[in-house]
Amino acid sequence: MAEKRPAPKGGQRSAGNSPGKASTGFTDEERAAMKERAQELKAAERGGRRTGKADGEAAVLAKIAEMPKPDRAMAQRLHAIIKAGAPDLVPRTWYGMPAYAKDGDVVCFFQSAQKFKTRYPTLGFSDKANLDEGAMWPTAFALNELTSAEEARIGALVKKAVG
Repeated sequence: MAEKRPAPKGGQRSAGNSPGKASTGFTDEERAAMKERAQELKAAERGGRRTGKADGEAAVLAKIAEMPKPDRAMAQRLHAIIKAGAPDLVPRTWYGMPAYAKDGDVVCFFQSAQKFKTRYPTLGFSDKANLDEGAMWPTAFALNELTSAEEARIGALVKKAVG
């Protein structure tokens, strides 16, 4: 039989529950992303598990519009590249980020630099993307700018990811 631990004396709490102390767990940005994901799941349930392509497009464009100017311009361009390269992907939000799904599963997403206060935005691919190449391959790309070379590479990656 397990031994009982005595209750903390004098109202002591563990460090994770101490009032007025910052948690060493999730950041405010991570908690906000989790809340956004919970809202997305609730909305999907209300909408019959899958939202329409038009609804998803509107949600993605709204998220892009909220971004700071440099990331917004990049996200708008990526949205156009992804739609052109893989028209069957359905735009939707995922943890509050613009994402693109196939058969309900996110294939790729754009993470603004301000989303988690990183120094650069990223284009990420989920495990549903068909990018497997040997024993190791990248699943996220840092984006400093989009030149025609990067746009062509992204277009090819997106086509391969859904192929």
